Amino acid sequence: MNAPDTLTDRQVGHLRHFANLSRQLPNDWSLMQGRGTGQDDFGGYRFQLAYMAYAMALAHRHRLPAAPGVFKPVFERLIEKMLLPEVWMYWARVSQGGSVFNMHLSDKLKEEWDPVGRDNIMYSAYVQSMALLYNYLFDDERYAAPGALTFSYWSFFWGGKERRFEHDQNSLNDTVYWQMVESGYLGVACEPNCVFQICNQPAILGFRMHDLVNGNAVAAEVTQAYLQAWAQFGQLGANGHYNMMLAQDTRAVRDNAGMAPWVDAWCGTLMNMWNRDFVHDHYPAQIRDWLVNGPDGALSVRSSERPLIMGQKVVNDDSDFGWAATWASEMGDQATLDGLMCHADRYMAPAWRDGGVYFPRNDTPHDADGNRTLMEPMCGNVLMGYASLNVPDGLWKLYNEPISPDERRQPALVEVGAGVDVLKARFDPERNQLHFTVRRCASSTSGFNIMIGRLVGSGRWTLSMDGRTVAQGTGAHVADTSLMALRAGQGGLLLDCSGATAATVFLLAFQVD
Repeated sequence: MNAPDTLTDRQVGHLRHFANLSRQLPNDWSLMQGRGTGQDDFGGYRFQLAYMAYAMALAHRHRLPAAPGVFKPVFERLIEKMLLPEVWMYWARVSQGGSVFNMHLSDKLKEEWDPVGRDNIMYSAYVQSMALLYNYLFDDERYAAPGALTFSYWSFFWGGKERRFEHDQNSLNDTVYWQMVESGYLGVACEPNCVFQICNQPAILGFRMHDLVNGNAVAAEVTQAYLQAWAQFGQLGANGHYNMMLAQDTRAVRDNAGMAPWVDAWCGTLMNMWNRDFVHDHYPAQIRDWLVNGPDGALSVRSSERPLIMGQKVVNDDSDFGWAATWASEMGDQATLDGLMCHADRYMAPAWRDGGVYFPRNDTPHDADGNRTLMEPMCGNVLMGYASLNVPDGLWKLYNEPISPDERRQPALVEVGAGVDVLKARFDPERNQLHFTVRRCASSTSGFNIMIGRLVGSGRWTLSMDGRTVAQGTGAHVADTSLMALRAGQGGLLLDCSGATAATVFLLAFQVD
């Protein structure tokens, strides 16, 4: 998992699958609907959109740091989809209670349409963190503009007058922060009365991104107070696994006695960003309880049997297998990650579609030989790609190793056409060189240009292609070239990659005065 010089075909395929899903028309959720009904489900659209964005943040920061043009437009489309009513309208139902954990409060609860006004940290924190990640990664404040994050719904046939709730990244961050404070830093509820440890971790990521953008220290305040607040209950249960949730009214803790892998894996993946020693210390014993050994080094995950709830069988997506993979990737446990990937490749039918790779949904739990075959959209679309693109302590590094001002000024691929795959993009400040490898996506018919930007004051340069010098110039000016695909563009050097049918290696070397 250590960041290699060049992405593998599989890693490039995961990035393209994320981009493909982001380009689907509004309310076209092809390949994304799971087994559950509605969106009050652990595999809901909001989770898939958010963790695609997280995976891309990790890939950009650790794998392709000099290619913001690959990630920025996809981020924008994911956030646009995150604001669609189809993603958050579940809250009007869930806000009224009625589950086994809050039925006794139903007569005190009313229908709420504002998806970030009360509770619902399982949505609000993802919008908050995605917008602030975008600002931090791309140095773009578009979501800080008033109303930039607006939730609105109106139907001619149903719903009465328009519901409209205007926010931006700062107002939303403040809303989530004060909800956290009012909880005594135990965390904000997902659904009424239910505070999950897992769902409060994205809010902490958002606080940290807000701090990095604005120079505050809210994340440090919240995490210190969070530890103090949970000390009376324990972050872990008696069995050594993460406590799942806390009831707000009774302060009763629900542990992971049912032995659900997703609880440990999801919580451990996220909490590592700010509580690394604690998470790493408990990981070996926790992961041992979930893994199932298969032939030839393959590993799978044991899922617990769900009990009947109020006499009904609960059908939704837990994505145990995918969360185990992301957890192993964050822990730097290469052997476990390799074993899980081996099993997935062997029994879970990876597929290629429009240049992207994913694992198609399969509702059958096991094959005739007992091998796990269950594949949920959250796992197949998102988490397997996340695990492949992450690096050891990837979230921790994103959280704790800020982008420097110098790095933000370094030459980079600032625009990348939809038909171009970028396999490498890294600037070497010691040698003053931009290394990048690109190719045309075979399934694309347009969008083959890239823009090399941030060249103001960069001085004279020489461009090599596959080891052969093809151009020279200064800044965005091309003085001499044998490459017809290269020309000066508005904001940098414009390179047509339509002829790069195979991976083509470029080196843009700047003269050091």
